Amino acid sequence: MSSPGLQALRLHHHAYVTKDMEATRHFYEDLLNFPLMATWCESDELFGAERVYCHCFFGLADHSALAFFQFAKPEDQAQFDPPMPFSPFRHIALKCDAATQDAVHRRLEKAGYKEPQMFVLEHGYCKSLYAMDPNGMIVELTVDDPAAEAKGGERQAQAHAELKRWLAGDHTSNNTYR
Repeated sequence: MSSPGLQALRLHHHAYVTKDMEATRHFYEDLLNFPLMATWCESDELFGAERVYCHCFFGLADHSALAFFQFAKPEDQAQFDPPMPFSPFRHIALKCDAATQDAVHRRLEKAGYKEPQMFVLEHGYCKSLYAMDPNGMIVELTVDDPAAEAKGGERQAQAHAELKRWLAGDHTSNNTYR
């Protein structure tokens, strides 16, 4: 069990690699409305070689960010950005309100996004808009269901017991929405 007061304060940033920083900037800044907060053009001695890269931060309302690296040398790009297979189970989920989710959905549709690049799922505890960025990464914008938010403490109180039950082989769903 975690110790009170010994937790990270918030996400500072989550980093990824991109092959096309301008396409990434367009997706996050123009379509998702995450402003470009900083661009660092850097050169460092890392892992036995000089690495030259651009490092951009796209801001969220809580001042955290999604960050992306693009390397100047193709061999660095290949080393640090290996291809990953498509999986909707690898994504970053960000909480937003319904108006923001709807506005992003409209902008993505106007930009030509459709399944599988973009889809919506109702989970019961939240409604999620999933969109694939130019790098193949999936970003989920979630709107929590008010009833689920009210039961957050109950879910937390049951979390360890539910995990133990599932790991022991009882795979019965506890999501009554489905």
